[in-house]
Order: sequence, then structure tokens, then C-alpha cells
Amino acid sequence: MGSIIGLDMSNNNILSEKIISDWKRVCGLLRINFGEAVYNSWLHQMQPCIESTEKFTVSVPSRFMRDWIISHYNERIQDIWKKEVNSNQYVEIIVSSQKNDKAGLENLASSNKENKKISNVISSSPAQDFGIVDVSASLDPRFTFKEFVVGKPNELAYAAAYRVAEAKKVPFNPLYLYGGVGLGKTHLMHAIAWHIRESDPKRKVIYLSAEKFMYQFIRALRYKDVMSFKQLFRSVDVLMIDDVQFISGKESTQEEFFHTFNALVDQNRQVIISGDRSPSNLDGMEERMRSRLGHGLVADIHQTDYELRVGILQSKLQQLSASNVPDQVIEFLAHRITSNVRELEGALTRVLAYSNLVGRPITLETTQEVLRDLLRANDRRITIEDIQKRVAEHYNIRIGEMHSARRARSVARPRQVAMYLAKQLTARSLPEIGKQFGGRDHTTVMHAVKRIDELRHTDTNLGEDVDLLKRMLET
Repeated sequence: MGSIIGLDMSNNNILSEKIISDWKRVCGLLRINFGEAVYNSWLHQMQPCIESTEKFTVSVPSRFMRDWIISHYNERIQDIWKKEVNSNQYVEIIVSSQKNDKAGLENLASSNKENKKISNVISSSPAQDFGIVDVSASLDPRFTFKEFVVGKPNELAYAAAYRVAEAKKVPFNPLYLYGGVGLGKTHLMHAIAWHIRESDPKRKVIYLSAEKFMYQFIRALRYKDVMSFKQLFRSVDVLMIDDVQFISGKESTQEEFFHTFNALVDQNRQVIISGDRSPSNLDGMEERMRSRLGHGLVADIHQTDYELRVGILQSKLQQLSASNVPDQVIEFLAHRITSNVRELEGALTRVLAYSNLVGRPITLETTQEVLRDLLRANDRRITIEDIQKRVAEHYNIRIGEMHSARRARSVARPRQVAMYLAKQLTARSLPEIGKQFGGRDHTTVMHAVKRIDELRHTDTNLGEDVDLLKRMLET
């Protein structure tokens, strides 16, 4: 079969020069079939590792990536492999950690039950820490510090997350990250976990959502195995809980979480929490829990500004090796897609996919055509009247004050907030916005937008008000 190219030491499996050559050729066809963006994002990390008469096995870094490839691209991968190699083998996709599974690779494909036991924990001894492996959520390989775009709205959260990931001793406990949907909380949580895995793989880390924490606790109660639950969660070096607001109002889960939290902090173990609002605003959370969550460092992630959105789009293009997007399209997307980072990146992906599949160049006109439904939804979702009503209710002033000439701070500041939100959440021009606020000049609106943008980074209460109002208007 040719000279030896690869050797999997855990299974004494030899990969021939021919099979490596076949796989490289298939990869070239996958790149052509799916395009550069999809190939670079998902398929290029598949690495050949095992060959048998029935199957050819490739590995990827995470369960998330494996599941995504199988659900979206598997059928085409199988077709291309069989046709190009002229073989009846099927391509099996596994997570790289499975290659060292003590149960033996030969059983992985034949047992669905075994396939579910994929290692997601950041630990050097998966067999020893099976409980942690089974509980921890998978990590997205795209969510690293390197891929996180830093700007004024998120620089504190980024710096705090990086400090915790780097530190040999706990710098502050807990680290609490909060912000609206799609602003980067989960990205930073994953980035911390990846960094710890690479720099100190012996540390035991559990990362999971508050919902899954509750599920595991209920399961322990059901099977009368609460002691194992306690031992599992209190033996880790780092506990990371995402979306803690989910356990608001759930008294028993809060009670267990509170004691777990205290036990870890008392042992000087790191606790990292994320939520959609500050600890003091977590309705349905016990006062002692809110106090504990706010005891360490609380870092908020504000809504993205124009400069940050441009940076995010440019970073995404660099990741995808896409250089065919004009600057005016980037500027257009950064101005119009303001709700969150996920929607912004999704819009860019749609534009790139359209150009790749249809073969048309990316222009401002084609971008508007491809995103017509998304742009209409944004325009239809929020009006200046909606904003004025919501802001007036929040600050307990009459809606008529939005149009009045009163300059008292109790009225002027909410009016400025409403103007700022109108600029952020609608496609209306400055003169159009001014007209809706009692016929004010566009320079007045420009001053209000600039003033609120400055204050929301320095005035914590105002920043929280703006973020809360924006989330309320977008839902």
C-alpha cells in the first residue's frame, strides 16, 4: 500500500501514503463543493487517523464541530469519498479525544451509547474524571481569545476574563460577566476554558449552563445520589456557569448552588459566572446569592458601537480568507445590523454564501437584496414612537416630554437616551429623528447620541439603563 506516513500509537494503526493522498484529494473536492468559507470554518480541521476495511476515520477537535459536520455536510462527504476513492468504506467522524479511549476504537462506531461518551472536560485524565466529562458542555473551537474582537464596549470584560485565565492564583472570586444576548459572554467563557486547557491541562474545569446545573441536581435528587453531585462539583479547580439568570425563582437549585459556590470560594477555587443582567437586577434570586455574585469583579459588556461592529466584520472576513467584500458593504452592515454580534455575523455569512453559490460579486445592491427580510424586520420591529414610549415609562415621565422644550435634567437626559436609541435601533436619519422629538435640529440629535455614548461607559447606572431598554425594545 505504499510507504508509512502516519502511525496512531494508541491503536498501532498505520496510515498509508495512498490513504493520505486520497484524503488530500477529497479535501480539495470538498473545498470546491462547499466553498472556501465553509471549508475553512468547519472541514479543514478533519484529520485522518484510522483505517480499516469497513471505514476510514477522521478526527475533529470538539463534539460541537463533529455534530455540526455530521448534520450539515456528512452525506456529501460520504458521496465524494466513495466516488473518488472507489471504495465501499464510509467516513467516520470522531472527536480527537476518542482516539485514546481505553474502551478501544473498534467499538466506537458500533455502539451509539458509547458514541455519546465523548470527552468535553478540560482535564488531563478523562478516565479518572468521567463524572466531570459527562457533565461538562462542549467548547466551540472558534471561541478563543484570539478570535475575540476587543472594543470599548467589552474591553473590561475581556481584560478580566484574560486575567482569570492566565492567573496561577485566584485574582477575584467570582468573576461575573453580564450583558445582552449575542454580545460575547459565552465567547469569553469558552475562551477562558480553552486557555486553561492549553496552559495548565491538569486543572479540572466544569463549564455548563445554569439550566444543565439544575438538571443534574434534579437528577441527583431523583436517584438519591446528592452526595456524588456535591463531590463532583466541589472537587473542581474552576467552575463556570453560563446564564445564571435561569435559576432565578428556583429555590432548591439556588440553595445547592449557593453552598457549592461558598465551598469553592472557601477553598480558593475559581468561580466564573455569566448572566444577562447585573447581580443586583437578578429578579427571583435570593438576596444572599445576589450579594455573593457581586462580591468579586462584575464586568459588563455593553451593546456594540459602530467601530466595534466594523472590527468584528473585518475579523470575520480575515478568518474566512474573504477579500471580496467592499468597504461600503462593511460600513452598511455595521450601521444597519446593530442588535447583536450573532445577527451581524450571520448577515455577513449570508452575503458571502450568496455570492459564492450564485456567482455574483458582492455589492451594496446585492447585499440589500440578500438581506431584505432581515433589514425589513429590523425596521419594522422598532419605531421611534416605541422607543419614546418605553423610555418615558422607564424614567416615569410623560411621553409628551419627549417633544417638549423643557431642559430640566430629569427630562433632558431621558430624551437624550431616546434619541440615542433611535439612532442605534432604527434606520432613520438624524434630521428624521430630530423631527420626531419636537422638530429639533439634527445637530441636537448628534450631540445627544455622542453624549449618551460617552456617559454609558463611565456612568454604570446609565449604561445599565441603556442596555436594559435596548434589550426590552428588541424582544
